[in-house]
Amino acid sequence: MGPEPAPWLPARALVWPQEPRPLRSLVVAVGLFVVTAFSTLAAGAQFATSYAANELPGFDRFFSDYFRPFAEPRLFISGIPFAVTLLGILLAHELGHFFACRHYHINATYPYFIPAPTLIGTLGAFIRIRSPIFNRRALFDMALAGPLVGFLVAVPALAVAILFSKVIPASDASPSLVFGQPLVERLLELALRPGIPHAHLLLHPMGRAAWVGLFATALNLLPAGQLDGGHILYAVASERHRQVSFAVALLLVPLAVKFWTGWLVWAVLLLAIGFRHPPLIDRWEPLDQTRRILSATALTIFILCFMPAPFVL
Repeated sequence: MGPEPAPWLPARALVWPQEPRPLRSLVVAVGLFVVTAFSTLAAGAQFATSYAANELPGFDRFFSDYFRPFAEPRLFISGIPFAVTLLGILLAHELGHFFACRHYHINATYPYFIPAPTLIGTLGAFIRIRSPIFNRRALFDMALAGPLVGFLVAVPALAVAILFSKVIPASDASPSLVFGQPLVERLLELALRPGIPHAHLLLHPMGRAAWVGLFATALNLLPAGQLDGGHILYAVASERHRQVSFAVALLLVPLAVKFWTGWLVWAVLLLAIGFRHPPLIDRWEPLDQTRRILSATALTIFILCFMPAPFVL
């Protein structure tokens, strides 16, 4: 872990050696991004097809048609709005973490994207932190930067998508897959398309990508373990980190029973990963009052993005 300073030694007096990022890491990061671009374009083409046909997306033909764009490359073009929006949100999130790490001289990898033939074409993106974090201030800023920047990109994208969304008759509003509605989406619909019931609004593919970004933001801000929300919790109240993390994992179980079984998977993952947080180099320096107040920003973003039932099958 490196040297542990005495309580009177400020963390800023320590400079952890920065390991150079090998060219191979950059090549891998770029390669994964390119592959993910194609997988999200293929997924976006499915959303675009449903949107053009005035249909809500479902599972009935999604996987059977997923690889069609690879046989008919022209179909990739229709997936551009979805893919660019989703990749932009995920990249903004990871770059928020990356540049916060650079600011505090924390050794971190380039953002790595995970391509997958799923409903959205990816399993997300991540960076790996390869050196200890100095103090609560650095941990807080690093953890908040990702969700905050991603949220600031997702909300305008969702607003534009709502403006371009179609109104469909009630008879067509019966999909095999229903997406939940986060509070921020509801507020934007009330402001931009007042008087139109949510069930009658066919969201533009760009909005589907923004929805995914908001959902990912909510998941990352769960105050547990080593998620972004867990890092923020540790920076604000490290002595309560384990107890709150365990409580969050337990709370996901009734949510899984009542709303969405996927919460059970998240509860198991949190329990499997554990609730021990890596110690800081300078654990004695308290978090300043300004950042304690800013923690309300993370809570607000979480409330705006969280959905008890993100999917209804």
